[in-house]
Amino acid sequence: MSNDHSSSGHYIEVDDDITGTSEYDSLYGAESASATTSLIDSVKAYKYENGRRYHAYKEGQWLVPNDELQQDQMDLFHHVFLLRLRGKLFLAPIENPQKILDVGTGTGIWAIQIAEELPDAEIVGNDISPIQPSWVPPKVSFEVDDFNDPWLQAPNSYDFIHERDCHAAVKDWGKFAENAFKTLKPGGYWESQEHTVEITTDDGSVPEDNVLKQWCTNLIQATEIIGQTCVVAPHIVGHMQKAGFVNIKQQYFKLPIGAWPKDPVDKEIGAFNLINMVNAAEGFTTAAYTRILGKSIEESAQAVVDIKRDLQNKDFHMYFQFAVTYGQKPLDSPTE
Repeated sequence: MSNDHSSSGHYIEVDDDITGTSEYDSLYGAESASATTSLIDSVKAYKYENGRRYHAYKEGQWLVPNDELQQDQMDLFHHVFLLRLRGKLFLAPIENPQKILDVGTGTGIWAIQIAEELPDAEIVGNDISPIQPSWVPPKVSFEVDDFNDPWLQAPNSYDFIHERDCHAAVKDWGKFAENAFKTLKPGGYWESQEHTVEITTDDGSVPEDNVLKQWCTNLIQATEIIGQTCVVAPHIVGHMQKAGFVNIKQQYFKLPIGAWPKDPVDKEIGAFNLINMVNAAEGFTTAAYTRILGKSIEESAQAVVDIKRDLQNKDFHMYFQFAVTYGQKPLDSPTE
């Protein structure tokens, strides 16, 4: 499915000792456990399927559960991203943004943390699931909204738009880019943070016919069938250019899965990401397999067992990639 080589800048050296007894052994074989004030009852009338809870608003649009188990996984994934970016919540060279939009905010963790970092800024987060906490910093608010619909934000009104891991949720990325461009003030930035859906190695340690690579192939197929591709990162620059953004920059980062790297930073990222991926496996898989690909719940459940098993294979020196892309709305853009 993917070539076993890197496009993201640094080679991750394997720690040969990981195959022996180490403090990371427990990672292999153990699973770790709009506005909100005006929500109507139907938005919170969540749907239950195969033991998991899914959103009610725009039912069926997002294939991943929104229950507490998945929320914990989403917050752990946020931690993995922060580790990779060395604690930075964004990379765009914008200073003192006063109005920030977090599109597809999920649990709201990014919006809350950016509010703590920039206490003078007003932050609005939107999502189709009202799962964000009620107790938030004073200038943070959350809305139930579908970013596939026409954006309701006023044109030229935001300094910064942040979007992370909206792949498999966006119906038209070209339109998304146009909406972001329209909503930003001249000089403002849109930053897209999207990870790839692939299992990559630098040493060929994961066979091409392995269940993990088939898993990624299946997820890509399912999202293509519903017209909400999960292959986004390679195309973001083109969408930004077509929408009119300038000063575009894209950087890829490796996110190892497992504690196999020798470098201590990569090892820590890999350790957390292994737990993240094991905890994510069921939620990422079940609806895509049963609703879209026509597999039985028994087939899906067995696939999840096999996926979790091979995620914890110490001999697999695997990673996926995390693309951070940002672009600026030209300063001379018309404001009317």
